[in-house]
Amino acid sequence: MASKYDADTTASTLVDDLASEIKDKVILVTGVSSGGLGATFALAAAKAQPALLILASRNPAKTKETANAIAQSFPHVRTRALELDLGSLAKVREAANQVNSWDDVPAIDVLVNNAGIMAVPYSVSPDGFESQLATNHLGPFLFTNLIIEKILASKSPRVVNVSSDGHRLGPFRFDDYNFHGGDSYNKWRAYGQSKTANMLFALSLAEKLGPKSSLHALAKKLKPKSGLLLAFSLHPGVIMQTSLSGSLDWATDLPGLRDADKAIGNREAWEEFKVKTPEQGVATHVYAAFHPELKTHSGAYLQDSHIADPWVDTVKPWGTSLVEAERLWKLSEKLVGQEFAY
Repeated sequence: MASKYDADTTASTLVDDLASEIKDKVILVTGVSSGGLGATFALAAAKAQPALLILASRNPAKTKETANAIAQSFPHVRTRALELDLGSLAKVREAANQVNSWDDVPAIDVLVNNAGIMAVPYSVSPDGFESQLATNHLGPFLFTNLIIEKILASKSPRVVNVSSDGHRLGPFRFDDYNFHGGDSYNKWRAYGQSKTANMLFALSLAEKLGPKSSLHALAKKLKPKSGLLLAFSLHPGVIMQTSLSGSLDWATDLPGLRDADKAIGNREAWEEFKVKTPEQGVATHVYAAFHPELKTHSGAYLQDSHIADPWVDTVKPWGTSLVEAERLWKLSEKLVGQEFAY
C-alpha cells in the first residue's frame, strides 16, 4: 500500500495529519524514560489533546520526568503513572490489576508496547526465562492479555508492538528459547528472537481478536459499540540517542552484530545503517497507533510509516507465519501459566 510518508517523516508531521484521530483517545504506552522512544511518542501525541496518557515504566522517577515534560508543554493533557516491570510476571500481574481497578478508565483506545531491552549479557528473569525473552515478549504478552477487556471496550482499539528489523537475526527458537541455560547464548540472536516474537504476537492478536474472529462477532452482539481490534508491529529505525542501546559499546558490539548478520547471509552485514532521530523513529509509532488507512491491514508489520514490503524491505518469513504465531501463542500461554480463550 502506497504511503505519502517515508524514513524522514517526523512524528510531528503525522500528529498534525492525524490530530482528529488522536484527540480524546486514552493511550497507554510502556517504556517512557525521558529521551526514549516511548517518551518521545507520548510528547508528540500530547499535542493532539488525547483524553489521557497512561505512562508505564519500571522506574517511577523516570516516569515522573516524562509526565512533567508533558505537563510543561501541554498543561491541559492528563497523565497517569503506572509502575510496570515487564521482566517479572508477578509485577506484570500487579500492574494489570491496577489498570483493571481504575473505574474512571473504562476503556483504553491504544496500547503501545514500546518498552524493551537490547543485546544484553545473558541473565534470567525471576521466573527463569532469558531476560530479553522475558522483558520484550512474555511480559507484554501477559500484560496485554490481562487488560484486553479494557482495550476491547474501546470503539477503535489498537495494540502496537514495537519490534525491529533486528528480527532478521533469527526465528523463534521453540526448542531452545532459553539458550540452554546460557551455553548457546548469543545476545544478538536472543534480541532477534524477541523481536520476531513481537511480530508474531501482533499477528496472533489480529487473527484471534480482529474482524474475522468468532470472538469479535460475539463481542459485537454483547457490546454493539465496541470496535474491531487492530494490531500491528513495527520497526522504528536505527536510533542511537536512546537508552535502549545504553548497555552496548558499539566499538566492540557492532562487529558482533555484523557477525550475526553474516552467519545468516543478511545484507545488513555489509551495509551502513541509516540513523534516525527519535522524532523520526516514533513517526511509525504514530502511524501504527492512529492512521485510518491501516484499518484493513491488521497484523501488518510496518516501517518508515508504511506497510513493509518483503520484496524490498527486511521482512523475514519467520515473522509473518501464522503457524509460527500460533505455536508461539500456545508456548507463551504455557510459560506465563495462563490460557486466554480467544
